[in-house]
Amino acid sequence: MKRLFDFILATLGLGIAWPVIILIAIAIKMTSEGPAIFIQERVGRNERIFRCLKFRTMVSGSPNIASHEASGSWITPLGKFLRRTKLDELPQLVNVVLGQMSLVGPRPCLPSQLELIVERRARAVFSARPGITGAAQVAGIDMSDPIRLAKVDADYVEGMTFVGDLTLLVKTVIGAGPADAVKK
Repeated sequence: MKRLFDFILATLGLGIAWPVIILIAIAIKMTSEGPAIFIQERVGRNERIFRCLKFRTMVSGSPNIASHEASGSWITPLGKFLRRTKLDELPQLVNVVLGQMSLVGPRPCLPSQLELIVERRARAVFSARPGITGAAQVAGIDMSDPIRLAKVDADYVEGMTFVGDLTLLVKTVIGAGPADAVKK
């Protein structure tokens, strides 16, 4: 049921958001050099590597590193807005339609984030598709704290429900606070 829900909602989302996606792509191209879409290898379900799509928010030629390690000077002015509003994630709806991601799940990490991979592997987090949003994101936990992140991800995977996913989606859309999202 989760996969069907993801597919239908992501397809509808792309159908509705395509004008916004086009406008964002044009705005990126007009305000900075380089492609509008940033493609990065990420670790997905069963530790399979896939190509994750995002709008480019950093200057072209920035190093391929985790967001929490990026220098603020690499982020474009438009990129700051796209990150703050989470609009940089819209292209990942394509990853959801392709079955590489889910709307809700653990955020996919980079293959170079070895400590996080080890922690997630030990907790069977890779049994779930990675998500555009998830419990850790709603709780304000980023990948700079791999042990805590893996624990929250494992709790999500172990107890994931349709209602829980809907709650996390709503909290993501309205920007609800992190305090009530997960047990710390």
